[in-house]
Amino acid sequence: MEINQIKSVYFIGAGGIGMSALVRYFLSKGKNVAGYDRTPSELTEKLIEEGAKIHYSEDIKLIPEECLDKNSTLVVLTPAIPKEHAELNFFIDNNFEIQKRAQVLGTITRASKGLCVAGTHGKTTTSTMTAHILHQSKVDCTAFLGGISKNYKSNLILSDKSDFTVIEADEFDRSFHWLHPYMSVITSTDPDHLDIYGTEEAYLESFEKYTSLIQPGGCLIIRKGVSLQPKVQEGVKVYTYSKEEGDFHAENIRIGNGEIFIDFVTPDEVIKDIQLGVPVSINIENGVAAMALCWLNGVTAEEIKSGMASFGGVDRRFDFKIKNDKVVYLSDYAHHPSEIKQSIISVRDLYNDKKITGIFQPHLYTRTRDFYKDFADSLSLLDEVILLDIYPARELPIPGVTSKLIFDNIREGVEKSMCTKENMLSVLKDKKIEVLITLGAGDIEDYTTDIQNLLNNK
Repeated sequence: MEINQIKSVYFIGAGGIGMSALVRYFLSKGKNVAGYDRTPSELTEKLIEEGAKIHYSEDIKLIPEECLDKNSTLVVLTPAIPKEHAELNFFIDNNFEIQKRAQVLGTITRASKGLCVAGTHGKTTTSTMTAHILHQSKVDCTAFLGGISKNYKSNLILSDKSDFTVIEADEFDRSFHWLHPYMSVITSTDPDHLDIYGTEEAYLESFEKYTSLIQPGGCLIIRKGVSLQPKVQEGVKVYTYSKEEGDFHAENIRIGNGEIFIDFVTPDEVIKDIQLGVPVSINIENGVAAMALCWLNGVTAEEIKSGMASFGGVDRRFDFKIKNDKVVYLSDYAHHPSEIKQSIISVRDLYNDKKITGIFQPHLYTRTRDFYKDFADSLSLLDEVILLDIYPARELPIPGVTSKLIFDNIREGVEKSMCTKENMLSVLKDKKIEVLITLGAGDIEDYTTDIQNLLNNK
């Protein structure tokens, strides 16, 4: 089904970050948009305000009439929806065209120049940085982001004049194999989603397949040291990048007084005195990758400097909620051991003279089972760890897999405790907090306002 044939779009799982960007895209194109999500959220309520018809009960009677014509309705499915879902089976039984989010992105971007950012971690911030730098430059772009950009208060940027589309390329369920990148960054390939892939080798093979999809005339920008042998087509250039080495890198890094300045080294020039709008050390490397994509596509040195300085960050990605002389509190979506490690190191760089407390909500039983020792190693970089129960998301419990697996492997000398999310505020009330970071991809984010209020009133 081509875009111009579609009159209505029905989303099964409308409230996810990636899916909601597509909801907004089709609303902007004047389509009838409706869908189901399991639970109400701030995001789904905003989508309803913007014109989407979303309900929260699994009931085919709630599907709007305009979405019942299979010849003009596209059904978009999130991979997290169970196969027995009643609405999904209604559409299957009645031969509707059903596509995953990544298939839809492939359809949308086939006629444009896709600038895709893939990797186990770092892809949301890097793609959002890329989109912001491009959008405020003469080059411009449309962008589908994996998080809410603080600059645009949205996960979608629209342009009616640019050939470029920035996409966060998600490896979950091999979704990124539907894409047709013109250029791509790969930030990392630390094994994840082993419930889908089974082995690290299969995970890496999936990334190799992805690199083969980059179109001739384009390029791959891969972080130096990544465990991957890319398999690019003839006519695709390969560049390396990292914080301090590679074809693109930073030098003359200056961190102090809550600010970070770098010089950006490209194959042809050095752009001096770039200020990071979100001054955390992890964003040096993210910024190098984003700037490389933009530089290769004609963004000028001055536009790069302006974009980096004005970048406001992404909700739930190193997201400062309180920052004053008494207490610092930030929220981070980090849910993989490598992400957590980098997040804690970045906090330590900023506040090396303060006690750093972390609250971690593990995400998925399988991820906890596969990486509990790695989680424990990363969390051991904190001064104090408070562990919550596992957030199950799409999974059923696995016997013997609980947060205690992580707890038991945290190194000696680190203060540690376990509690339920319902008891978290009462546990925090009795603690002396200097710097607090909440970590995880589950519903721990729903408690950030209450945590802010508690810390502000201590």
